[in-house]
Amino acid sequence: MARIVILGAGTAGTIMANRLRRRYAAEVDRGATQVTVIDQDDKHIYQPGLLFIPFGIYHPEEIVRSRRGQLHDKVEYRASAVQRLHPDAREVELSDGERVPYDVCIIASGTRIAPEETDGLTGPGWKTKMFDFYTLEGATALANAFANWKGGRLVINVVEMPIKCPVAPLEFSFLADWFFTMRGIRDKVDITYATPLDGAFTKPVSARALGHLLEEKHVNLVTEFSAGRVDGEAGVLTSWDEREVPFDILVSIPLHQGADFVKNTPGLGDDAGFVKTDHHTLQSKLTPSIFAIGDATNVPASKAGSVAHFEGEILEENIVRFLEGEAPEPAFDGHANCFIETGFDKALLIDFNYTTEPLPGKFPFAKIGPMTLLGESKFNHLGKMAFKWIYWNMLLPGHDMPGIKPQMTMTGKDVPATVTTT
Repeated sequence: MARIVILGAGTAGTIMANRLRRRYAAEVDRGATQVTVIDQDDKHIYQPGLLFIPFGIYHPEEIVRSRRGQLHDKVEYRASAVQRLHPDAREVELSDGERVPYDVCIIASGTRIAPEETDGLTGPGWKTKMFDFYTLEGATALANAFANWKGGRLVINVVEMPIKCPVAPLEFSFLADWFFTMRGIRDKVDITYATPLDGAFTKPVSARALGHLLEEKHVNLVTEFSAGRVDGEAGVLTSWDEREVPFDILVSIPLHQGADFVKNTPGLGDDAGFVKTDHHTLQSKLTPSIFAIGDATNVPASKAGSVAHFEGEILEENIVRFLEGEAPEPAFDGHANCFIETGFDKALLIDFNYTTEPLPGKFPFAKIGPMTLLGESKFNHLGKMAFKWIYWNMLLPGHDMPGIKPQMTMTGKDVPATVTTT
């Protein structure tokens, strides 16, 4: 019997479990193949929805469902924390000491925020004037704070990269501009975006196309700001080079880390706990029987749901190849696409991969689109809002997206003469 064990029942793990169950449907039915998913709880959160909770667009009950309920009934689900892997024995050790054997293991454990790693962030003022929106609790607390806020200094700070959904902090800034404008107090709210990067948009073409947005929305930009400590009582965020940014409300995007069990398994992950992964095959660099997908990997692609979906199509084939004794195909090119909400019922769309930066044009079809790349439109906003239905009903069940391939295509893209693509 082929035993496929998937660690994590978030976006990536759920997609892989359902895809592999479908791929091996006959074998699963007769007991020749077993697909098992392990996660520590039964709460599946639609993570793109967390961005909208602080602004009252979504409410918590709209974005939370059962993890088990998103898996096919022929997939075994076990609610347990994972302690470590034993790669030589091909076993997963659970928190109670039980060992679960596997023939192939897929790590889909995602990433988690670690606000305690920033000095003072979880001290006085945490969840009252200092918040995150990358957790359900943080986004809900922030919604309560915004509901009656009369104005002041709002600071959005990315502590360090990489983070889940890298464009979300920018989206938050744009939505805050819209939200406080609609409340009639925008002139009383000073918004600052502080980033450790050298710009809000770091790729040349997108920087030229989108750089005006922060200025138009009167969002102050502080670059190369590496947060060192926070004084919640005084309302001051200080960088390692001693620059200070005062705040009345701080929205922090804290340090992100991988799962503890990755750190507990020697040689499996990097210092942050992300699995050392071949960038193109998605196979672990530690041992051939382990693969990784989504936010759990250290591949230099965006930690975004679209990446997990594109990886899933490729990883499915490589799992099949591995179980048949064949070498995996180096087919993943880092493809990602993301909607960027800009407020006032408009959004941008970007599409890129390891070697090609976001470019203007149409997506997914040349000339007709219907979506515009690197340009604001109401249609893009509708696409962003429709994604919640697509997520629950197409992506998680493991279906392919019509007209969108896992590898990036240059179809519909306008390539400036100064841009090199491969």
